[in-house]
Amino acid sequence: MPRTEPQPTVFSIPTLSLLTPLCILGALIGTETVTRLGVTPNTALLGALSGMALARLPGAVFARFAAPRLHSLAQGAIAAASFGAGQALLLPIGTPFLLGRTDLVGPLFAGVFLALLVDGWLAYRLFGSPALPANAAWPAGAAAGEVIRAGHEGGRDGAILVAGMVLGAVGAAYRAPMAAFAVAFIGNPWALGSFALGLLLRGHAGSLFGGDLMRVQIPQGIMVGAAMVALAQVLWTARGDGVRRAVGMSGAAYLAIAMLLAVAGGLHGAMAPAMLVLFIVYAALVALLHGVIVGLAAMHSGWLPAFAVALIALVGGLLIGFPAPALCLLVGFAAATGPGFAAMGYGLKSSDMLGGGGAGRRQQFLAGMFGFAVAGAVVWLGQGDYFAAGRVAPVGWVFVTTIQTGVAPGAGGQLALWAVAGAALQLAGGSGRQLGVLLATGLLLMNPAAGWAVLLGLGVRVWFTRRTRGTRRAEMAVFAAGMIAGDALANLADAANRTLSARR
Repeated sequence: MPRTEPQPTVFSIPTLSLLTPLCILGALIGTETVTRLGVTPNTALLGALSGMALARLPGAVFARFAAPRLHSLAQGAIAAASFGAGQALLLPIGTPFLLGRTDLVGPLFAGVFLALLVDGWLAYRLFGSPALPANAAWPAGAAAGEVIRAGHEGGRDGAILVAGMVLGAVGAAYRAPMAAFAVAFIGNPWALGSFALGLLLRGHAGSLFGGDLMRVQIPQGIMVGAAMVALAQVLWTARGDGVRRAVGMSGAAYLAIAMLLAVAGGLHGAMAPAMLVLFIVYAALVALLHGVIVGLAAMHSGWLPAFAVALIALVGGLLIGFPAPALCLLVGFAAATGPGFAAMGYGLKSSDMLGGGGAGRRQQFLAGMFGFAVAGAVVWLGQGDYFAAGRVAPVGWVFVTTIQTGVAPGAGGQLALWAVAGAALQLAGGSGRQLGVLLATGLLLMNPAAGWAVLLGLGVRVWFTRRTRGTRRAEMAVFAAGMIAGDALANLADAANRTLSARR
């Protein structure tokens, strides 16, 4: 991609004329799918392909849409709107509605919207540092960047990319985990091996151990220990790059938001002063940890274990003894961080692949924040209709049930025991491998097929690298990006079909 290409600016008429309708569409997709299917598909490629399609229409008015970096802004903005609206905003505010505390919906919405903005800003500040290197996998961002680049340059890489897209789409149509197979070609093999091990252990726990590991707090405990060490590693590995300042500022912002939630939610009148202070500090720490951990998992594997990690935060709040209204605000606040971090990271990865440099990153950041802003408007205007129809994200019922039933006796001891194991594994692997975080991510997901797919992909990667003596690694990465793109488009089409069927 030519480095002399002018960098489009977000707040210009041509750019906004593309980004605004895409973000509204992306936010609607996010809210519809999270309430009907429980997940939010990645819409990034829809944004990129829309810009590329407009550029091919005749007429001078459409020629302005031909810039590849504009397509990167489009894919980043629509993805931010989708993840922001579905997972970071509408999902959290469904919990107080289900608990019958509609008075908490407004305060929680204000808190999670602010948290979403802080989450995106932190990803922007950390991206490209040793903590979150730009050359890491970032699978969805790499796929979008390759699609945009190959769509403009064509040639051999374009043909390889299309072949990968076809294979990814066909495999996804038959429910094969193609993205899991493909990410093994471009990610850190140690991290992905640990991720695959976690997926397989959780998926086959019944036959191996006689029960679900989640019931004895093993995945949750490992994630708690790994998360604490991972945050320390982030601060240590990038101590000279302004990362400590960025993390500190984000932590202070989360602390202020937690105070806002406590006051606006009326907790100051229902909790003892010491418990109120503990709630504010715990909520801020959980929000920061949640965002960083979900971001690290997304960077290495492409998976976002946001729901499961938020549930761990909720269990911690139950063990401390917070009352139900505080737990409701706590789990919503935690769930709001992470999806925006991942969406911003993916967008920045695409921008870097297209040679945007520092100016490109700044505009990509603004595009993501614009997407978050549109998501906030769409959710706030539509949440009344969703709740009136009884439509909330399914995981909201899990949060509510956990708040109402509490945790089993001995859960705290089990969490502490396995937290030590998670911390030790994360420490042994180092920040580059993220063994503890990725093992816990796999253990929190029930998808053994994806575990086998990752292992198969790692095996093919080793075989291909040895056969070609490492001379065709770039082509392997392009092919993998194509498979991820094909898988994403197929899953987006499937989600749209299932959502439309549910509306009938």
